[in-house]
Amino acid sequence: MTNSNKVSKKKELSLEQREELLRALKARFEKNLNRHKGLEWAKVEAKLEANTEKLWSLNEMQRTCGEPDVVGYDKQKDEYIFYDCSAESPKGRRSVCYDREALESRKKHKPENNAIDMATAMGIELLTEEQYRAMQKFENFDLKTSSWVQTPSDIRELGGALFCDCRYGHVFVYHNGADSYYAARGFRGSLRV
Repeated sequence: MTNSNKVSKKKELSLEQREELLRALKARFEKNLNRHKGLEWAKVEAKLEANTEKLWSLNEMQRTCGEPDVVGYDKQKDEYIFYDCSAESPKGRRSVCYDREALESRKKHKPENNAIDMATAMGIELLTEEQYRAMQKFENFDLKTSSWVQTPSDIRELGGALFCDCRYGHVFVYHNGADSYYAARGFRGSLRV
């Protein structure tokens, strides 16, 4: 059974799960104020409580060790932006190839899942290269791991996919066959609420 099949079909959390998630998100929000200067937790919490399906997606990010946190606010759309802010690529989302086509193309040693399908099942999107670079301005992430990022279609059509990491104080963007997977490579997601 793949990770995406383990995800509940019902995208609702119990009251206890909601309270536990909100406590974790609030603690992370208060501990990392540099990621969301000028934003207030009470407003974020009110928005979350009004969007239970988004709360379910945040719980999936949390459950797979992504440590989601607010990284911005889009005034035009009145949406808070969450990214996975775990120090390393989320443990519950590693050893996956890029997408379903890559997974199906592997003849031997197939991984359990792929990043695109997992993100879709969770209700999130992979970070873009630009989002990944912006996230690194808060602090350095992926010092030992790497994370798949959204790949332009022209690269993907040729069989490749992009991933990023941070080494020597710099963000590096690399390419690999989309069907490759490594224990130290996962993916980071974004969610707007």
